[in-house]
Amino acid sequence: FKGTFHLNSGNLDKDGYVQKAELPTLYAEHEIACHGVTHRHPRQMNQTEWLREVWQDRLTLEELTGGIVQGMSYAFGEYYPEQVEALCAMGIQYSRTVESTGSFALPQELLRWKPTCHHNDKLLERAEKFLHVPGYEKMPLFYIWGHSFEFERENTWPLMEQLAEKLHGAQDIWYATNGQIADYLTALRSTRESADGKRLYNPSAQPIWFVADGKVRVAEPGKLCEI
Repeated sequence: FKGTFHLNSGNLDKDGYVQKAELPTLYAEHEIACHGVTHRHPRQMNQTEWLREVWQDRLTLEELTGGIVQGMSYAFGEYYPEQVEALCAMGIQYSRTVESTGSFALPQELLRWKPTCHHNDKLLERAEKFLHVPGYEKMPLFYIWGHSFEFERENTWPLMEQLAEKLHGAQDIWYATNGQIADYLTALRSTRESADGKRLYNPSAQPIWFVADGKVRVAEPGKLCEI
């Protein structure tokens, strides 16, 4: 499995929270994203406070991990339109909402990313449905969101273990972080197709996979391929 962990940098090292020194190892092979320095309610901040809450969170998390933080989720799932617009200027590529869709659809707006469901919402039932999506549903995405503290509070660690057992090791599932999915979708949506549909150009820096004539093909980075 891959996870994206949204952290409040201002709470690190406090009792009951993750320690700063743990970040590089605890989240190795996963992704760290912003969640605001102190989890302040977005609708209770002016624009200057909002910019500071996100920007300082990103700066701190990058300093602690030595990486690049490109994503976030909205504290309390709330936001103003102008706050969403400001994220691009701060280098944020995507941000998750709490508006669960119950579907496996790809996000239309990465800065208003709507997940499939919360981890307490018919999780195993949805996992079973995900494993048997009809063929006409292309590139289904099963996006689960939630809070790690809820596992112990609500005794749902066994549920997560059952989920892992059900979904692990599948050859046709890409276990990816939010950032990996966002990067792939951005690259996918940047491809260009000829008017007759016989040629595809991939201007991005990563391979793009597609099916043509029943065969799995790949459009290599920066290359034009015949379909």
